[in-house]
Amino acid sequence: MKFAIPVFPGSNCDYDLLNALRDCLHTPADLVPATTTDLSGYDAVILPGGFSYGDYLRSGAIARFAPVMTAVKEFANAGKPVMGICNGFQILTEAGLLPGALQANESSKFICQVSPLHVSNTQTRFTTAYARHQDIKLPIAHGEGNYYCDAATLAELKAHNQIVFEYVDNPNGSVANIAGIVNRRGNVLGMMPHPERAVETILGSVDGLGIFDSLLMNHVQGDAHVENR
Repeated sequence: MKFAIPVFPGSNCDYDLLNALRDCLHTPADLVPATTTDLSGYDAVILPGGFSYGDYLRSGAIARFAPVMTAVKEFANAGKPVMGICNGFQILTEAGLLPGALQANESSKFICQVSPLHVSNTQTRFTTAYARHQDIKLPIAHGEGNYYCDAATLAELKAHNQIVFEYVDNPNGSVANIAGIVNRRGNVLGMMPHPERAVETILGSVDGLGIFDSLLMNHVQGDAHVENR
């Protein structure tokens, strides 16, 4: 399985992600520039965290217009796995690949801490390696991680089991404690916590490995058997 990591001006978690994939999971991964227009040589795409284009206007608002995002949309529409972490999640909502939006934290302060999470849906291609109802801990580092959607959208997310990760202590004020969601089809995941920073014991946690292990395992077995349920 080969991963593409789109790099935007201002991305700063790209090498963390590259290290997690190449050095910890021993799987091929490339950093690809924001000008890339063809992702056909890859099996999965992960948008990294950071401050794409300086977070001007609002987080992810400019990155959505980068040439690579046209390729990402085509990739997602083909049913292939796409994931956005932190700023990557913000970009996915701005691009319309996921519903809702990320706004300023309720405290109006940047939050950098390890946060306990609940794995709410283990039936996606990103979460099958986790046990049902498993609680994990992942780092968060964001100023605009407060997930918002209207009541109708929230009802849809719940009805179709699209809420994948929930905060235990809701540090940023997200609606319904949401830390990560998938699209209706289940092949696009966005999450604010950083699993790539929890893949080695020396980092304090290996709880993030479950996401990458799930992707690798389901790729080998064939994603057709995984449904968002």
